[in-house]
Amino acid sequence: MLILVVDDEEVICALIEWALQLDGHEIVTATNGREALEILAQGNCRIVISDWMMPEVSGITLCRSIREGEFGAYVYIILVSSHSNQADVVAGLSAGADDFMTKPFDLNELRMRVRAAERILGLETKDVTIFTLAKSVEARDVHSGNHLDRVRRYTRALGERLALQPKFRGQINGDYLRLLYMTSPLHDIGKLSIEDALLLKPGRLTADEFEVMKTHTIKGAETLEAALSQDPNSAFLQMARDIAITHHERFDGTGYPNGLAGDAIPLSGRIVALADVYDALTSRRVYKDAFPHRQARSLILSGSSTQFDPDIVDAFLAAESEFLAIRQEFADEVPAVV
Repeated sequence: MLILVVDDEEVICALIEWALQLDGHEIVTATNGREALEILAQGNCRIVISDWMMPEVSGITLCRSIREGEFGAYVYIILVSSHSNQADVVAGLSAGADDFMTKPFDLNELRMRVRAAERILGLETKDVTIFTLAKSVEARDVHSGNHLDRVRRYTRALGERLALQPKFRGQINGDYLRLLYMTSPLHDIGKLSIEDALLLKPGRLTADEFEVMKTHTIKGAETLEAALSQDPNSAFLQMARDIAITHHERFDGTGYPNGLAGDAIPLSGRIVALADVYDALTSRRVYKDAFPHRQARSLILSGSSTQFDPDIVDAFLAAESEFLAIRQEFADEVPAVV
């Protein structure tokens, strides 16, 4: 794999190049962020190892430019810095870095982190496959539109804001955010087991019908648990299962299927729960018109500490402008008929 090393110290570049060539990698170097962006524009590099402090364009600015740019495929960024305090780590991750190393660093540790980056990039193909599988649920309902595209982006926006809260800094990192983005589209995978007559019913469900509909959480978890039995250490499948079975739990314990409450609900499920409800409220369906953002916002705020984790409601408020932008960018092209 071609790896881009960005550092204004030639000795550092040479050492990293020597270490990574031991694993068969091809290395290209740049002395600042501007040169790095020119190299990345060629579309051949998937991993970037960048120093923080550089002339012209710093490592932080490079991270932001990569995340704002279009490079054909995801670029994994390892940011290297002499800064080691928590605020700097958070700043680096917030700018778009996937991993963070403090100088001086061990070259063998860097090699291991690059191998981890390769495994994560390998998930990109899996992401496409999984998203296609998740889309198969929506394909049964012509009115679901861009629901999954919006939910996965709402979910990531919430996760990024939560990462800035001291309470979650030890739990949410670049890997967690990436898994959250990839697995959230599977939240309703269990609906594949629900008959069309019920799934597509243009009206309110009866009590008995709703009990059947609620089983999609259990069915989805069972499907993913079966896959997990073949790969017990898969963090991807673990999170997908947790989301599938808990995204209809409520923070006060009155949700389904297990009546979990508070922190007993996995964080991933609590995050997707809010993202899913916001999209349901603001989307038009055969049985309802779309609520305006202000009304959806009011309902979510009223559900803080009852339906939703109050920390995630705070994250929603912090990401409100991003929610509006996502809703506009991925608006359904053909409105459902009311």
